Amino acid sequence: MNAGTFRSAYLAAEGYERQLAEELARRGVSVAGWHGRLALCRDAPVASAWALNIWRDPRAIPISSIADAAAKLRALQRNWWPYAPQHYRRAMLIAERLPHVSAKPLVFPSSAPQAPLGSFTLLAPDLVLASPDCSSPFPNGEARFVEDRAGPPSRAYLKLWEAFALLGRWPQPGETCLDLGASPGGWTWALASLGARVIAIDKAPLDPRIAALPTVTVRQESAFALDPARWRERHGVVDWLCSDIVAYPRRLLRLVRAWMAAGAAQRIICTVKFQGATDQDTAEAFAAIPGAWLKHVSHNKHELTFAWGSF
Repeated sequence: MNAGTFRSAYLAAEGYERQLAEELARRGVSVAGWHGRLALCRDAPVASAWALNIWRDPRAIPISSIADAAAKLRALQRNWWPYAPQHYRRAMLIAERLPHVSAKPLVFPSSAPQAPLGSFTLLAPDLVLASPDCSSPFPNGEARFVEDRAGPPSRAYLKLWEAFALLGRWPQPGETCLDLGASPGGWTWALASLGARVIAIDKAPLDPRIAALPTVTVRQESAFALDPARWRERHGVVDWLCSDIVAYPRRLLRLVRAWMAAGAAQRIICTVKFQGATDQDTAEAFAAIPGAWLKHVSHNKHELTFAWGSF
């Protein structure tokens, strides 16, 4: 395989290589080979929801030693992070000779790092593939946070935190959030902890600790039974429409379009959950919405995070 001909590379989350390959094929990009979870491609880079990180300018760099590799990477830019499915020890030795990049967990709320972060890997002991231009500000596209292990009833809040950090915007004190399918309350907890007023909608009850929070109002009803136009008429436009609800993607798409058509939400953020086969058609329909942001954040499972609005 001629590494010098790769024009893009896409890093999949563990276990989601197939979804990434399917998406790329639908966009006219063929995978020439895999290096661990890294799809190596000869086509120009394209947008990809299923990639944790897109290597937009991969370069094959022959090296004669660890010191030589570090010097050649430093000549391109300062900040690098290794991806090492092979030749792990050698890659780590190269990384040790590069300027330090902090990978400490973020304390939320905070935006994602702003400094450019390149990625490199060893295709062979004497051949580095490096991309100074990557899509993710996080090492290998994986966000890490200082977790709260006492407050929330589940870890679902982490994918919401990650989306907010990447978007650079999150609910502010006094803003109104409508949390659809809120039970057991992980997202409601995260929104309320930011000082937002949260209206939690679910037929199932919330965790009592979350329901008792002073800025949380609980309505035990179906999220899909709400009429967005009527909601706007009675309650006004919500600042944030949020949903981590378990629903078929097409049904969720209809819900999102209804709230948009009614002008009842300034911003929308929701999880598109796939049950069984990945519905790539509906994923593309979400991505095609003007102003849409669609991504498999590192805390997602078989799902994508969709966001829309003014961020």
